Amino acid sequence: MAGRKKLGLIAGNGKFPFLVLDAARAQGHEVVVAAIKEEASPEIESRGAAAVHWLSLGELSKLIDTFKAEGVTRAVMAGQVKHKQIFSAIKPDWRLAKLLLSLGTRNTDSLLGAVAKVLADEGIVLENSTALLEPLLAKAGVLSKRAPSAQEKKNIEYGRAVGRRLAEYDIGQTVVIAEAACVAVEAMEGTDATIERAGELMRSLEVDGAASTLDRALTVVKIAKPAQDMRFDVPVIGVRTIEIMTRAGASCLAVDVGRCLLLDGEAVARAASDAGIAVCAE
Repeated sequence: MAGRKKLGLIAGNGKFPFLVLDAARAQGHEVVVAAIKEEASPEIESRGAAAVHWLSLGELSKLIDTFKAEGVTRAVMAGQVKHKQIFSAIKPDWRLAKLLLSLGTRNTDSLLGAVAKVLADEGIVLENSTALLEPLLAKAGVLSKRAPSAQEKKNIEYGRAVGRRLAEYDIGQTVVIAEAACVAVEAMEGTDATIERAGELMRSLEVDGAASTLDRALTVVKIAKPAQDMRFDVPVIGVRTIEIMTRAGASCLAVDVGRCLLLDGEAVARAASDAGIAVCAE
């Protein structure tokens, strides 16, 4: 991403777009933001972008026209766009409708890969968003004060085996394990909702105040896909993830080295340590 040419930023929700915008500007890029109305925070307008354009999730043609009018030939995607949003009440324009009809499978990779191809055909190359944020990629080892226990290590090993198979079909990137039993897997609802559902399931196993036969401490395993495309849908962990784990009764989090972004890693480590949660990257 050398040079001072314009860079397009397709902004979804969360902190990720802000980090990309700040990093791009610090490296001398002039950033044109295409903010997704259904997802992006209004605060994106106050972060020094050269321009901010608001588009609906279904307006693929408007996205292309906006970038062309701004002279953007390189772009990145940053921030979550909930999978269920794409198939909810949004009204796709003719270009997106045509794209959706052409898909053999409607998972994240096929959809965003098709969008990337449409952009490329129009002279707009989608690049890796993580290229601007290399220092935030998870590094090997224990990232919290406490290391995983023997049981949590077993959970991680099993969770990775389950997660890898799910990821082959681009179903989800998160699994939640208790004593080598799979409690919840991510699909269209997203990571946070998966962790919350796992916590609810474990609480529902208690009868008249008696604990279930499973240890209630949950292990969350978030993995990258076998052929993770770093242009989009990169696994992301932030302080909110730790807060949700705490409420759900989760005691351990495992992520992939170099293929998961830790948003404000020091704050994540501090929050995890304060909550007694072990965080590791392998």
